[in-house]
Amino acid sequence: MHDVKALIFDVFGTVVDWRSSVVGELRVLGEKHGAPTDTDWHKFAQAWRSGYMTNTRNIAAGRASGPLNVDAMHRQILDELLSSAEWASVGRLFDEDARQHLNLAWHRLDGWPDTVEGLRALKKQLIIATLSNGNVRLLVDMAKHADLPWDVIFSTELFDTFKPNPKAYLEAMRHLSLAPENCAMVAAHIFDLRAAASLGMKTVYVRRPDEDADAVKTGVGVKSKKDGGEVDCVIDSFTELATILQTQRPTD
Repeated sequence: MHDVKALIFDVFGTVVDWRSSVVGELRVLGEKHGAPTDTDWHKFAQAWRSGYMTNTRNIAAGRASGPLNVDAMHRQILDELLSSAEWASVGRLFDEDARQHLNLAWHRLDGWPDTVEGLRALKKQLIIATLSNGNVRLLVDMAKHADLPWDVIFSTELFDTFKPNPKAYLEAMRHLSLAPENCAMVAAHIFDLRAAASLGMKTVYVRRPDEDADAVKTGVGVKSKKDGGEVDCVIDSFTELATILQTQRPTD
């Protein structure tokens, strides 16, 4: 990791706690519009997120077509959910204004407790950039809301694809004028890191609660290469990563 000059971050789940943020907005909106108090908003939020994950991966792999703007995709999935038999009772309560407000909840996601402090510490050492499937306006609004101090925002919207298509990672590195070995992908999802590693990038896996379904399926946790695993580094916080990188910097 001592050759790394830029950290390139996944955002949803890695930098921000989308689940708590979206569930919180759903609860407030549900109460305002008279939804039953026992509505399982966690289940709704997960279904919304799962639809996004399925759509972006299928488009990235060329298996399907669809909107390359995530705001448009989120709204499409939201309307489908609210029209389904399981959620139609909620759908009848949410008018157009409510749906528009709810769809923009993804612009107002809060960071994890370590996020801002960790990013600011890392920014002093290296370039810090996003590489997210979120559209540009979403990422800008999120950065302002959560005080995320990015040096640069890369959205796959700019590259007409979604992760884990190789084009997304290659274009980000091209714009940074850096070779793969000088860039590290930071993510809470092993599929994202595998795609980055296949192109020669370094990889940092962030453990985040209930976030990485792909890693859970394996029945074992993600391990670093020194422990017989597949990623360069495994961390529990960005502040931990800042400390690790600080110790690896050459002394004068």
